[in-house]
Amino acid sequence: MKDWMRKWLIAGMTCLVLLWGCGAGMLLTHYSRQNNASEAVINQVRLQVNALRLYIAEYHKQIPYDLKLQQTLRSMAQDQQVSLLYTNLEGQILYDTLEENTRENIDVNTELHYDLYHAKENHGNYSIAFPIVDETTNIQVGNAIFTMPESEIFTQKSYAVPASLFIMMTVMFLILCFLLFLLAKKIRTHMIGRVHQLKEYSEAILKGNYENTMEYTTMDEIGEVYAMFDQMRMEIMHHSRRRDEQEQAQKELVSTISHELKTPLTTLTAYIEMIREGGCRDMTSVMEYVEVMHNNALKMTRLTEDLLQHALQELGQISVTLTEQYSKDVLTRILQPVGHYVRSTGVIFMEPEHIPNVLIHVDANRLEQVITNLISNALKHTSSGDSIRVGTVLEQGHLKITIADTGKGILPQDLPFVFDRYFKGKSRMKPESVGTGLGLSICKHIIEAHQGSISFQSVPDQGTVFYCYIPVR
Repeated sequence: MKDWMRKWLIAGMTCLVLLWGCGAGMLLTHYSRQNNASEAVINQVRLQVNALRLYIAEYHKQIPYDLKLQQTLRSMAQDQQVSLLYTNLEGQILYDTLEENTRENIDVNTELHYDLYHAKENHGNYSIAFPIVDETTNIQVGNAIFTMPESEIFTQKSYAVPASLFIMMTVMFLILCFLLFLLAKKIRTHMIGRVHQLKEYSEAILKGNYENTMEYTTMDEIGEVYAMFDQMRMEIMHHSRRRDEQEQAQKELVSTISHELKTPLTTLTAYIEMIREGGCRDMTSVMEYVEVMHNNALKMTRLTEDLLQHALQELGQISVTLTEQYSKDVLTRILQPVGHYVRSTGVIFMEPEHIPNVLIHVDANRLEQVITNLISNALKHTSSGDSIRVGTVLEQGHLKITIADTGKGILPQDLPFVFDRYFKGKSRMKPESVGTGLGLSICKHIIEAHQGSISFQSVPDQGTVFYCYIPVR
């Protein structure tokens, strides 16, 4: 809102400055109009002396010798308040209304002016020349030079009205500037300040601080907004309390284990379909497929047992039974069936070149659940031709299990919430591959129950890497 107000004020002030400039420009244009209207004025002069020009053209041969014609010309010139000098083409003066003039010739190159700019003389007079053309032959026979004062050429105009308009525009400009200043102060004090308070109030609600209240004594439009915000706070506080009370009573594990049943069931279905379609060429292949199916059936059995066990518990915690086992045997049993399934989807599966054979304190079934979940999640973000790589190394007293894929990765805005229960983010998977958002939260719970940790790195369109750390005994 502050940015909008600033831009609006700039635009308004710009418009006002332009308005003032237009008024000043109108006044300057008015003052300089007579200098820009030379062509119109010369036409006016031509009309003014037209009768004299026609009279000279008609009697140009007799005028130098006929005193009566000269007297008529002098009277006409006096009526028009001009003086007349009539010359032939060589510059010889044939007639001059100013009798005191003793000159007999003029310089046709320097004293004949046909425009106002060069015709201006001292003392505010103009000497404008017009050619005299014989009416019979249409041939120029001489020039008539008319001398007249400036007052007879230009009409004197009053500047009182435009000056008054300019003063009024200036006063209006100052008044509008003052009003804009008052408007900005009003908006900054009574609107932007209140909006900032509402922002802080909203942030407190967003952080779960529902006890913070705000009061606004004036019941105007802003006061109504404050009242609605306070009502919203009370509603959110009520629903939050109800949610907290019900959260302990929910059987979240029912949904969690149901989600975990999907992976082995999908694997079992896929292998059955391959056997039905004749994908096994001999009994050895059939037995390998049956072994994978058997392992997944056992997994579903274990998950079903967990579902029955934990459905009776109010807290819904996943049980983890830790026993000492050698890592190589455990991981080999886990990765072998998973590798078959991954390769069947067209994705390249790379098992670890070397598995450290160290003693670890784990629940093999839960560790298998973690690895299977992470690989299944990687499959959802990869397509045929991509790869999933599993690595195992010893690092600072921990067995580090790495599961990396070359898939689409995770969007940056989803990274902080990956391990939150039910969080799915803006999925980049196929609609049929979208899960319930429970898998990664289960993995985190299981790894932490092993006194270990889980983390990840992800770059959009480059892939994701998960790291699981299990303490070594």
